[in-house]
Amino acid sequence: MMNEQEQMEFFLKIFDASLPRLGPGEDASTKRALDAVLAYGAARGDWPQGSTRLRVLDLGCGNGAQTIQLAKHADCTVLAIDNHQPFLDELRRRAEVEGVSESIQVRLGDMGKLGSEMGTFDLIWSEGALYNMGFLNGLSSLRTRLVPDGLFAASDLCWFDGDAPDECRQFWADEYPDMATVDSRLDAIKTLKKYEVLEHFVLPESAWWAYYKPLEERLGEFRNRCSDEPEQLAIIDSLQAEIDLYRKHSKHFGYVFFLLHRCP
Repeated sequence: MMNEQEQMEFFLKIFDASLPRLGPGEDASTKRALDAVLAYGAARGDWPQGSTRLRVLDLGCGNGAQTIQLAKHADCTVLAIDNHQPFLDELRRRAEVEGVSESIQVRLGDMGKLGSEMGTFDLIWSEGALYNMGFLNGLSSLRTRLVPDGLFAASDLCWFDGDAPDECRQFWADEYPDMATVDSRLDAIKTLKKYEVLEHFVLPESAWWAYYKPLEERLGEFRNRCSDEPEQLAIIDSLQAEIDLYRKHSKHFGYVFFLLHRCP
């Protein structure tokens, strides 16, 4: 019987750093969110303060698909943090290929345990990773990492309505118990009284398939390799079940980008 460590090791074999993406997202959505926060900052006229380059913190960066876009499309320095070294190694490799390595620094660490020596940032970015801290808890605790008038861009998995089928509800109740509707998430952010919501938008279905299509192909490969390993097949089946659920019920849930301004 596989222990917890063996299960995680197998999981990370499937989610190899070479995959194009490690979660739903696409370059166009990253750039849309980045363009929006840059436009807001430009309209203010004094952002970023005290620096000629934007200081960005990318939390849960994975293999860096969005990190590369930040470095390519903004005059910035990016500190990218993840807790899995192979993802960071792949990010370094991609940054070299894209010619943006001088703008990106990587660090192995827990996004919930950031050292005080890191200072503060003009912009915090987190695509699909903030749930690891609890979305609202992450927003609250990371506020002190932003300069006054700093900006926060984060995507979170949300319900679009209250009519999702039971199989949908049960699956995400197990996988993401804190999942909320878009409206209730917006209300909760406002209740924090720590941020102003500048804009929010839903990631298109293409952002999911940019992640799911390569993953589904990889699951097929692993299924052939592990045909005599029932515990490994169970992990493969659970990942395939998520893809099939989205294929059937994508109108009921998806990722939403929230673009926020730190309140005084």
